[in-house]
Amino acid sequence: MNKFWIIVAHTYLNKLKTKSFIITTAITVLLLLGITNLDTIIKAFDNDEQTTVGVLSESEEAYSTFKENMKLIDEDLALKEIKSESEAKKQVKDEEIEGYLQLSINSEELPQGVYKSNSLAESAVATSLQQGLQQMKVAYATQKVDLDPQQIEEIYSPVAFEKEALVDNAKTEEELSQARGLVYVLLFVIYFSVIMYGSMIAMEVATEKSSRVMEILVSSVSPVKQMFAKIAGIALLSLTQFTIIAAVGYMSLQGSSSELSDFLGFSDVPIQTFVYAFVFFILGYLLFATLAAFLGSLVSRIEDVQQMITPMTLVIVAAFMIAMFGLGKPEASFITITSFIPFFAPMIMFLRVGMLTVPVWEIALSIGLLVATIGLLAVFGARVYRGGVLMYGKSSSFKDIKKALQLTKKESIKK
Repeated sequence: MNKFWIIVAHTYLNKLKTKSFIITTAITVLLLLGITNLDTIIKAFDNDEQTTVGVLSESEEAYSTFKENMKLIDEDLALKEIKSESEAKKQVKDEEIEGYLQLSINSEELPQGVYKSNSLAESAVATSLQQGLQQMKVAYATQKVDLDPQQIEEIYSPVAFEKEALVDNAKTEEELSQARGLVYVLLFVIYFSVIMYGSMIAMEVATEKSSRVMEILVSSVSPVKQMFAKIAGIALLSLTQFTIIAAVGYMSLQGSSSELSDFLGFSDVPIQTFVYAFVFFILGYLLFATLAAFLGSLVSRIEDVQQMITPMTLVIVAAFMIAMFGLGKPEASFITITSFIPFFAPMIMFLRVGMLTVPVWEIALSIGLLVATIGLLAVFGARVYRGGVLMYGKSSSFKDIKKALQLTKKESIKK
């Protein structure tokens, strides 16, 4: 057993010291700090003065009404009354104003406008001006039919509408919104980690084979121990990296006034959601790591690794795409069915657990099927790995699995 832990420690420490691990962790931490403090960063770099827009109006009254409406819509947008279009064009050219609005009253005594600027890329300004004109039009139209302010308010007040779940323990609208944000983040974590660390295991095995180190290892340690030692070593590496990232992200969110913290609502999410996230992350990792390890043992050149693990990657991508669809329709029959398929369960069942009240037996069945699949895959993968590590030459086809199994039988007969 000592040899097993030696390989675990060797794999873990070697990968921990690599530049790729350090750089990847550092970049991820920096990106996380940037995302969680995005509002602060934008404010620090946003030193521009208020956006000023000129207004050419046929009526002083219309201009005053429009100006009052714009104060309620966009406080950062300043209006400047201009008497002639030539003067407005000159001020745009001199960059004194962003653009100008030609405000007029049509034959039906309703306001209309034309916004002119050097570029139409700044759509936010045009949108705010359009909203101001829309409100102004509503005010003018209601005056024409002699509606008093109270009647206008009643017409535009939102309808009373509430949603109530018939099931007692169903999540509320607020809890569902918070769960959706958290599940969205954790789905990305599971997705990228499974792809990244699965590829890392396959690359590790292929690298050792290409350098002939495998021949020395096989003579001293059984291939099965090697495979599971590498899986355990990379698992420790992934937990180390995610512990660092999670700690930094949590502390950054706690000290941030960003709306992202309120959206995710970590403090209001049930602790079992985090427990299930960890469980499905570990099970998903073990499933695809075992698959990646024996696929990596079939190739002798690093260049062939990506081709060999492409089908596995496509399965992960498919699971992720289904999960993204499920965020909008978590109760769909398609989502329920795929949550019991082992290769999809780490993402899909976690999605359901995070957003719905799922019966315990369904969660237990999904986890049971997932564990059973990992066990079967481990037994089969170990047999393929035992023969695969002895195969050299160009290997990039799944037909090589049969050759690996034949080599395993020969080795067993010799012993």
